[in-house]
Amino acid sequence: MQNFILVDGALDVTQIYTIWYDIAQKKNCGALLTFCGIVRDEEGIEALSFDIYEPLLRQWFVRWEEKVAKQKASVFFAHSKGDVSIFQSSYMAGVLSKQRKLGLNLINEFVEDFKACAPIWKYFIKDKQRIYAKEQAKTLKGFGILS
Repeated sequence: MQNFILVDGALDVTQIYTIWYDIAQKKNCGALLTFCGIVRDEEGIEALSFDIYEPLLRQWFVRWEEKVAKQKASVFFAHSKGDVSIFQSSYMAGVLSKQRKLGLNLINEFVEDFKACAPIWKYFIKDKQRIYAKEQAKTLKGFGILS
């Protein structure tokens, strides 16, 4: 599925954007809005590392596909598994729509919902140690033994 991409290590941003751009051309859409997350060089971080629960992530994405289809739009998602060094990309999101206004609204909502709901756990790599980014973690609604 070209709309949903998971890769080991850093994303090839140019390759992924080209895939999504080709889809936009074939669908004759006027707006392809993308977000690209890049690992920053701060606080001694050498890299970020990600664990993903793929079945639940795919369910989340399918719900988004169904939601935007009602508005004649499409969503795109790419994320890294494992380690991603500073200055590399670990996350891309995209929205394809006929016009920019709808796309601009959807891309913001999509990225915010991803941050709140996606079953992806982030770790900092510092001094070659993998440290869970607990302060940036969010509880997934409806999951866990106390939910």
